[in-house]
Amino acid sequence: MKDEPRSHPFRDSVEDIAAARRIPDTPQTRAPAYRLAFTDAEFLTRAELRPVRLQLELLKPQMVMDERGIESTIVLFGGARIPAPGQEARHPGLAALAPHYEEARRFARLMTERSLQSYGRENVIVTGGGPGVMEAGNRGAAEAGGQSIGLNIVLPHEQAPNAYVTPDLCFNFHYFAIRKMHFLMRAKAICGFPGGFGTLDELFEALTLIQTGRMRRVPFLLFGRDFWERVINWQALADAGTIAAEDLALFRYVETAEEAVAAIDAWPKPC
Repeated sequence: MKDEPRSHPFRDSVEDIAAARRIPDTPQTRAPAYRLAFTDAEFLTRAELRPVRLQLELLKPQMVMDERGIESTIVLFGGARIPAPGQEARHPGLAALAPHYEEARRFARLMTERSLQSYGRENVIVTGGGPGVMEAGNRGAAEAGGQSIGLNIVLPHEQAPNAYVTPDLCFNFHYFAIRKMHFLMRAKAICGFPGGFGTLDELFEALTLIQTGRMRRVPFLLFGRDFWERVINWQALADAGTIAAEDLALFRYVETAEEAVAAIDAWPKPC
């Protein structure tokens, strides 16, 4: 695909890249200085180019999703370590959380069936693209015959997208901040399943944006009251005055996929 319309009289960048491959091989043409700036990986990864890389990482998924006509998403956050049925849990506590995999899968399937009514433009499932609850979300969407988004990130340990993300909507990020923006930019609902540091980070980021009015309120659903009330003493935060009592109404607990769908359906439509 060419990066500029041909309504102008100038050569476009794709043509220049092709022309650069046909030039004579000389010390001058082999020198890094001669490379076209936008094809020079060594140049683009310099510290001084960080603002450009941030912009590119914001733009690429945005443009792809715009081209696919995706207008709203349903965000699934949850632990990468929660096992799928038949998998051995890495920790005894994870075995107790395993049912959340199936609940996330069922919820994603139900919401994707809704999404198909809008030809895949609304209520598109978006996950972090990895294993565990993320895989369950993408899997449920695939089983419904719809598309889903995976927002992967490069980590020190090996990570690859799960097999159920729609390939054309499988993105990879270097910057956590830009990835978080893409989770929330189209969010019609946010669903948090049990998880660890990453899940907590994502949930508290979203809660903070809503609490401070930087993001409009959307259904904010936490699956599994028992887990969340053992992990976070929300009432203690309110009792200490570090959050307002009304902040406890920014989220609600649900236990089943059907309960979550009903909560989303009951949410007041924007004026």
